[in-house]
Order: sequence, then structure tokens, then C-alpha cells
Amino acid sequence: MTDSQTATGAGPSWVPLSPRERRVLGVMVEKAKTTPEYYPMTLAAIVTACNQKSNRDPVTNYDQDDVEEALQGLRKKGATILIEGGGRVVRWKHNLYDWLKVSKVELAVLAELMLRGPQTEGDLRARASRMEPLADLGVLRAILEGLMPRKLVHFLSPPGQKRGVFVSHGLYPPEEFERVRQAFANRVADEDEAPSRLSSAREELAASTAAPGWVAEVASLRAQVEALRAELGALTAEVRDLKSELGA
Repeated sequence: MTDSQTATGAGPSWVPLSPRERRVLGVMVEKAKTTPEYYPMTLAAIVTACNQKSNRDPVTNYDQDDVEEALQGLRKKGATILIEGGGRVVRWKHNLYDWLKVSKVELAVLAELMLRGPQTEGDLRARASRMEPLADLGVLRAILEGLMPRKLVHFLSPPGQKRGVFVSHGLYPPEEFERVRQAFANRVADEDEAPSRLSSAREELAASTAAPGWVAEVASLRAQVEALRAELGALTAEVRDLKSELGA
């Protein structure tokens, strides 16, 4: 498929995806476009691609069981296809052109968002261009405007903001998307913004997405520890002053 397609009927053909499912699909699209000689992919190759340290945010440590479970779940949803035959190693391919009803360039943009999460328009254009050519921001914005009515992408920055506009895919489950929206709604990025600031925001988001219950508990425990340290410091000072008064 080379031209954009729109879903027909009562609703979209796709459903929200878990973080693991999004990572698996993102790497399959990436490898199909950048190293087509190794595509379709074996399970082991998908695991390695999911866990690579470049072009990924966050970095993961999935094992084969994690990835196979995601692949089977995606297969039931219609997003992946299992290829078997003739004593060869089983391989997998994505079915996203039909599942999402997108063009080649639209899929490259969505894959980059699945691989690295929310990012600025400038970063997204540069990174997605590894897979499909995007001449400038104007071309990217036209792609994004075509994806928005289908709810496949969202702008996270306030309306009217001109620079440092953050973009997200729309494949999050509702609760996860709300956390994403809150994390990036008031963030403004310049081209020269320190990467560590954005990385920190994504790490906080990833932590809250992965385990919101224990993250809150750890934050509470840390606050209690800090309060106890302050009390201990005050008591230590009082004891020191008392010893001084007693000539000890």
C-alpha cells in the first residue's frame, strides 16, 4: 500500500496496545524498512531488536517468553502473522498496513513513536527519516494531520504552541495515555534542550506506567526517610549542645 487509507464502518480496525506489544511492532516495522534482507524476523531476532540500546526509549530487557506472548497476543488481534514452512525456523511479520490502514510514510512515523515514545516534531522527522524520506517539517505535519482524525497520533503540547511541540501515537490504553498527556502537556522543548531533561521525563513516565502502585509507595517511603533524617539531625544537634553545656 502506498496511499493513505481511512477506516470504514463504525470504528477503527485497531485496538490499544500494551507497551510490550508496541515495542514488538515498532521493531518489526523498523527492521522491515531498514534491513529487509532479514525480514520476516525470527523470535530471537525480535528479542534482540526489542532490547537494543540505540533508538529505544525506554531500554528494555525482554526475554523470549515475554516477546512470544506479545506476538501471540498481536496475532489474535490481527496485527502480526506467523510464517511456518518446510523445516525452516518460524518467522514473524507485521500486518500493520491493513490493521492500521496507513501508508508507508505514516507507518514509519508511527513506528518511531512506538520505539521512543513522545517526542518533538523535529526529533520525529529526523528519526523517522531513517525508514522513509521526510524532506522537512512541513511534510511531517501533513502526515500528522492525516493521522489525527483517525486518532493514531495526538499533539500533547497546548494548542497554538509553535516550537517544541510534542507528538504521541494514539495506541495507548486510555489510562496510560492520560499519564502521557499529563507528563508532556506543559513541556516545551527547544532544539538545544539538554537530552537529559527529556530522558528524565520519559523515565518518570515509564516508571509510573510500568508500576504506578509501587512507584507511589516508594515515593512515600522516600519522603518518610527524609523526614526521619531531618529529625535525627535535629536530635544529634540537641545532644551535642547538651554535652557542651555539661562539659562533656
